[in-house]
Amino acid sequence: MRLSRDVRRPALLLPAILVHTLLALLLLPAPSDAWRPWPHLKPNASDIFGDSKKYEGSSEFVKLKYHMGPVLTANITVHTIWYGAWPKAHKKVIREFINSISATDVKRPSVAGWWRTVQMYTDQTGENISRAVLLGEEKNDRFYSHGKSLTRLSVQSVIKSAVTARTRPLPINPKSGLYLLLTSADVYVQDFCNNVCGFHYFTFPSIVGYTLPYAWVGNSAKLCPGVCAYPFAVPDYIPGLKPLRAPNGDAGVDGMVSVIGHEMAELATNPLANAWYAGQDPSFPVEIADLCEGIYGTGGGGSYTGQMLEDGDGATYNMKGIRRKFLVQWVWNHVVSYCTGPNALDQ
Repeated sequence: MRLSRDVRRPALLLPAILVHTLLALLLLPAPSDAWRPWPHLKPNASDIFGDSKKYEGSSEFVKLKYHMGPVLTANITVHTIWYGAWPKAHKKVIREFINSISATDVKRPSVAGWWRTVQMYTDQTGENISRAVLLGEEKNDRFYSHGKSLTRLSVQSVIKSAVTARTRPLPINPKSGLYLLLTSADVYVQDFCNNVCGFHYFTFPSIVGYTLPYAWVGNSAKLCPGVCAYPFAVPDYIPGLKPLRAPNGDAGVDGMVSVIGHEMAELATNPLANAWYAGQDPSFPVEIADLCEGIYGTGGGGSYTGQMLEDGDGATYNMKGIRRKFLVQWVWNHVVSYCTGPNALDQ
């Protein structure tokens, strides 16, 4: 179904708008979810891969295809909505991760090196996804304008409030804007913690007025850190499994960074749910980050996260930003047909 971007409709067409919204909910693909890795009773058991030194989710059965839809080839501008109570220190961590995507002067392994895999994807004209990812305007929603419990549709209403605000509204940029809704640790979003830690999709013109690629990611520190902040937190039901030390000292925010990376990579390659994905059913697309869930280093796959790095303070990471370090899952490289990242031992 084509969704019109024209918001200047006569009042007599209001029932038609409602019908379009209902049909969109019933017929369009569901928002793509970020599924976090579940720890197993034998974590990091690399012996299950035998002598293979190049697992990383590689498989001849993965059929990632291009479905002729647009990808984000213009300079990407990330407009952020901070929903709820956000400490300044937490904002700084997330801002630096986004700013680090285009920082080419950072030593390897770098966030920019991670994004280079995403850049390899093209549209039907052969144009690559943009190298430039810029931090755009920000909007603070400190007073929980839509409450502390959001549905998937009300997530779009939050975005509408941000782009139509009377004071300092977010810019409207359907072609290269990426709208990132981040909810604080005291906000619950539909399906949050039920394996879902984030999702991406595009806004309905009948709700927002425009078709805008967006992602939601929640802070799981209070609700379900063992699910969404793993491996910096582990579930209580698995005794003896110790969490890794977060590189920026906060399991909730460091866990969010990886999910944000997951969603941004998929938004860039599949912004309208009709570009790059695997599987026959567009209602349940398997995208470039889904294929590498739980893989952070060489040898990763199954219950093994892969070989990562450790700094002098004992924190675990796999890539460097401008001034900080991060642990971000790898993404699928469609040229070589396996998951890759900047800390790969064969780089």
